[in-house]
Amino acid sequence: MAVAGSGHENWSSRSAFILAAVGSAVGLGNMWRFPAEAGENGGGAFVLFYIFCVLLIGLPVLLSEILVGRHGQANAPESVRRLARDSNAPEGWSVLASLGVFAAFLILSFYCVVGGWVLYYVGVFLGDLFQTGLTGGAFEGRAAEDIEGLLPGMFGDGALMVGLNLGFLAVTMFFVARGIASGIEWVAVYLMPVFFVLFLGITIYGAFTGNFGQAVSYLFTFDFSKLTGEVMLAAVGQAFFSLSLGVAGMMTYGAYANRDTNLAETSGIIAGADTAVAMLAGLAIFPIVFAAGLSASAGPGLMFQSLPIAFQAMPFGSLIGLAFFIMVFFAALTSSVSLLEAPTAYVFEKFGISRVAATLIVGLGAAILGILSALSFNELAEFRPLAFIPIFAEANFFDALDGVTAKLFMPIGAILTCIFVGWVADAKLIDEENGLDGVLHQTWRALVRYVCPLALAAIMLVGLFG
Repeated sequence: MAVAGSGHENWSSRSAFILAAVGSAVGLGNMWRFPAEAGENGGGAFVLFYIFCVLLIGLPVLLSEILVGRHGQANAPESVRRLARDSNAPEGWSVLASLGVFAAFLILSFYCVVGGWVLYYVGVFLGDLFQTGLTGGAFEGRAAEDIEGLLPGMFGDGALMVGLNLGFLAVTMFFVARGIASGIEWVAVYLMPVFFVLFLGITIYGAFTGNFGQAVSYLFTFDFSKLTGEVMLAAVGQAFFSLSLGVAGMMTYGAYANRDTNLAETSGIIAGADTAVAMLAGLAIFPIVFAAGLSASAGPGLMFQSLPIAFQAMPFGSLIGLAFFIMVFFAALTSSVSLLEAPTAYVFEKFGISRVAATLIVGLGAAILGILSALSFNELAEFRPLAFIPIFAEANFFDALDGVTAKLFMPIGAILTCIFVGWVADAKLIDEENGLDGVLHQTWRALVRYVCPLALAAIMLVGLFG
């Protein structure tokens, strides 16, 4: 569907917009990073402050980004430019969205590498299911060290890493090239419900077969002595990154929203669903891990090493493991589609080329960077592209892209968005878009003007110098 007279596509319904935006937010940040962060930062103390940060930082910035996109009805930089022009403000403010588009492109390039890891484990569990059958545990007869070694074994195979990365990127490009209705919206409307069904099923499985009581105690027992400054900053960062803020994705998706969509209510649903998925991720993973006697503080290896070992001791381990990684694949795909859509929309609207051509151009660039990221774990393991910057001196290509986007581009883009929406844009125009009134409106404006930029600046400064 297109907006009359503009040729700009719209979501077919409010529910499609919500599913697409939830899909953008719900990704590896929820399924992989949140349990790892909770495990490394004291469990309940981290979770409580995380929820607090979603409400006071994530939700206000999310609404700000979506309303800018809906007002502009164009790619993210053009949407900011239009709102600035309508507010009699300098159009140069569009740089904040340009920074986000560039960040989305960089993140896409290494995000697809991690998406490739998920594809690998889908294949591993599918093969194991054929070998061990439905009822037994996963990896029957194999030592824990052998299962744990799957991840470094994959890292050591450069050709495999590149192939997995390109395969995941190709799937992402396929859906973005098909446009809103038959591509991006199709992914959201069909894959997200399947994701939630699998997610709920695995959580119930963990509740009955794993150590659910220990997981609940771990996640929701609030020991405030563990609420250190480091834990609080980790929670703020997770809340921010989990909602896909600062990468122009929500601005881009907001541009496809209909005028009759209440953005405040929609933003609340998106933030609530994203937070619920993060909580459920802990309740799905930790019972299984605890039942196997493994540590919750395994960091990034929690999903790709500890969990496969845990499935070995569980009934229907191969089947549940396969379902789990298919579920994670769906979550990763809906987020990678959003990351690709932001720069693709900019390219085809800016240069007047077809969506397919723009997808190929952006995808090719992401593929080149992705190959370098994929090889960062083997052939290019000693390559340090930002060695001249002290905080990135030891970072390989993959880690350098991750660090630059997470510690610089994303927080700077979000801070500029808060300043633009809170201080620069015409308040009447903002009021027409945000769907708030009364105390809620005043609270939101205070958060966007003061609390959010200060908190995000703290994240950035600690990330750079802490």
